Amino acid sequence: MFIFRVSSEECASNDSRSERWIENTEHTQHNTPTHHCTVCHACSLAYRLYCVEPVALQRREEKRACFLTQTQSCCSMFPMLTLLSMFYYICLRRRSRSGTRSEALGSRRAVELGQRSALPVTVEVEQYGKEVLDFSSHYGSENSMSYTMWNLAGVPNVYPSSGDFTQTAVFRTYGHWWEKCISSAIPFRRTPPSFHSQDYLELAFEEPVYPTAVEVLETYHPGAIVKILACSLNPFSQNPPADVRWEVLWAGKPNKAVTPQARQFSPSIRQISFATNLLRLEVNSSLLEYYTELDAVILRGVRERPILALYKIPVIDINDLSDSEEEISDAGGLCCRSGGENRHNLGNGYFDRLPYELIQLIVSHLPVPDLCRLAQSCKLFHKHCCDPLQYIQLSLQPYWARLTDASLSHLQSRCTLLQRLNMSWTGNRGAVTAAGFCSFMKACGASLVCLELSCCHFLTEACLEVIAQTCPCLQELNLASCDRLQPQAFNHIAKLTNLRRLVLYRTKVEQSAILSILTFCPELRHLNLGSCVMIEDYDVVASMLSARCRSLRSLDLWRCRNLSERGLAELVSGCRLLEELDLGWCSTLQSSSGCFQHLARSLPRLRKLFLTANRTVCDSDLEELAANCSALEHLDILGTRMVSSASLRKLLQSCPRLKLLDVSFCSQIDSRFVQEISGLFPNVSIKKSFTQ
Repeated sequence: MFIFRVSSEECASNDSRSERWIENTEHTQHNTPTHHCTVCHACSLAYRLYCVEPVALQRREEKRACFLTQTQSCCSMFPMLTLLSMFYYICLRRRSRSGTRSEALGSRRAVELGQRSALPVTVEVEQYGKEVLDFSSHYGSENSMSYTMWNLAGVPNVYPSSGDFTQTAVFRTYGHWWEKCISSAIPFRRTPPSFHSQDYLELAFEEPVYPTAVEVLETYHPGAIVKILACSLNPFSQNPPADVRWEVLWAGKPNKAVTPQARQFSPSIRQISFATNLLRLEVNSSLLEYYTELDAVILRGVRERPILALYKIPVIDINDLSDSEEEISDAGGLCCRSGGENRHNLGNGYFDRLPYELIQLIVSHLPVPDLCRLAQSCKLFHKHCCDPLQYIQLSLQPYWARLTDASLSHLQSRCTLLQRLNMSWTGNRGAVTAAGFCSFMKACGASLVCLELSCCHFLTEACLEVIAQTCPCLQELNLASCDRLQPQAFNHIAKLTNLRRLVLYRTKVEQSAILSILTFCPELRHLNLGSCVMIEDYDVVASMLSARCRSLRSLDLWRCRNLSERGLAELVSGCRLLEELDLGWCSTLQSSSGCFQHLARSLPRLRKLFLTANRTVCDSDLEELAANCSALEHLDILGTRMVSSASLRKLLQSCPRLKLLDVSFCSQIDSRFVQEISGLFPNVSIKKSFTQ
C-alpha cells in the first residue's frame, strides 16, 4: 500500500507549483531524496501532472520525461515495483485524457484538502408515464378504458406483443381518408412545410429530470410520431412558473414502418437546459394503413444537469412584432419613395419598381414569423407585410408553443380583413387568456367566416359570447376537445345563424343547447357530435335535425350511446342529402328492426357509412347498400359476425367508387378471402386487423 504525502508548500498556485515541481524533479536526478520515497514522490507527481493540472502540451511533455527518468532510477533500486508503477502511470494517463475539466478540478480540490478524490456519480432515472393530462382525440369512449389515451399511463400492457388490443392508446383517425371527406376543413395557406402534426397527447411523469432518452412502445402500425417536446412546467407543482417553455427534443417527417409489428421507438434527442416531467407527443397518421397503437412511454434522464449541456437551443419567437418607427430603418436596406419624389435608391436593386401586386404575391409565400420579421427590415416591406390582404387567412396552430396575448395584440392592426383563423392547440397553461382572445376577436372578427379552436382550453363562456356578438358572418366553428368549456357556454352558438359547419366532438354540450342551435341554425351542412356524453336523448336531436336541417350533408354521431331505430328512421327520412354518416359504436341500433335497410333506401347520395362495432349488421343490410348506394366510397363494418363473403363480394361489384372497406374482427371474413378480393379489386383498401 502506497501513501502519497503532499506537503503544505505543494498547495500553492498552479503556475508556481508547476515550476517548483520541475525544479524538484531536476534536483532529484542528481541527489537522492531524503524526505520520502522516490516512488511515492514520482507517483504523487504523476497524479498531479496528468490527472489534476491542465497545463500546456510542452510543459506536460517535459514533466512526463522527468517522471520516466525518476521511475527508471527508482525501479533499479526496487525492481518489484516496476510493473505496478508503470501500470499506475498508464491508468493516470488514461484518466487524464478521458476526464472532464470539472472532474479534474474536483479531484484537485480533494487533494488540496487532504481527502480522497471521488468522482461524481450520475444515476440515470427510468420512469413510465404517471398521468395523461391532455390529448386531441382518441378512438375510445369517455366512460371506459378501451382504446383511450389514458392507457398510456403506467407500465406496458401489451408490448412486446403486436396487434389490435383494447388496452392501448389509439387516436381517432388514420390515413388520408378523413382529410378527403367533404366534412373536413379546407387547409390553411401559409402552413409551414415543417409542420406535420395532426394529433397530440401530453403525458406527465413523477420526477423532473434532464432527458437523456425517450422511448415510445408502439404495438401496432408504428411510425406516426413526428415530434417530441418537453415542458419546463411541473404539472404537479403548487407554484407554477410565470413563463412556461416548450423545447423540441426531436422532430421528423411522417413515415410508415416496414411492418405493422411492435417496436420500441427511441430517437436521438436534444439536450435541454431545464429538468422536465411533462412530455408532449405529436403524431401524423396520414401514411399509415391503419390505426397506430401506443402502449407506454419511458422517460430516461438524470437529476442534475449534464455539465456539457451548456448551449442554448435557438427558438422561433413570433412575439417580436413591434412596428415602432425606430425599429423600421431603411439604413443599409431597401428604401421607399418619399413625398412624391421619383428618385430611387440604386442600392435596392430597383426592387420598389416592381408592381405592388407582384411584391404582394412574393410576400404571400412567407410563413407568419418571417412575414413579421420582414416587416421590420425597411419601410417598403413594412408596407407590404402589414397589408391586411396578407392576413385574409391566418393559421397560428403551428406556433402554439410561442403564441401569447402579446402576439395577438401585435397582430390586431393587420387582421382587419381576416376571414379564416386557426388557433387550434394554442394558449394553454396561461399563454393566451380569455381577455386577450376577446380583445382580438372584437378587433378582427367582423369578417370571420371560419374559426378553428380545437383543444383551446383558455376558452370560457365569455369567449363564446364575444364570438357570437362580433362574428355575424361565421359559417364554420370547430370546438373539438374543448372539454373544459362549461355546458351553458354552448347556448351562445345559437346566435350564429349562418353556421354551415359545427364540430363539437368531445365537448360538454347538453341537449338543450344543441336543440337551440339546431332551431336557429337551419343552414347547417356538417355537424359533428361524436363522444358528446352530456346529450341525454339522441332521438330528440335526430328528430330536430330532420325537421330543421334538411340540407345536412354530413353527420358524425360516433359513440352516441342512446340513438334508437326510431331516431335513425326520422333522421334519414328528413335529411335525404346526407353523404356522410358515422354511427360507429352506436350499440343500441339493431339490424333486426330494418333500420339499416331503410337507411340505404333513403340515402342514395351516401358516400361514407361507418357502422363500426355493430354486431348485428347482416347480409341483407349490405345487399340494400349494394342496390341503392352506388356512390359509396367508405364503409366500416368492423366487428360484425353476420356478414358473409358472398354479400361482401356483391357489394364490391356494385359500388365501383369504393375506396375503403374495414372488415376487421368480422368472424366470417378470413384473411385468405381478404387477400383474394384485394387482388380482384386493387383500388379498394381492405382493412383486416389482427391480434398476435
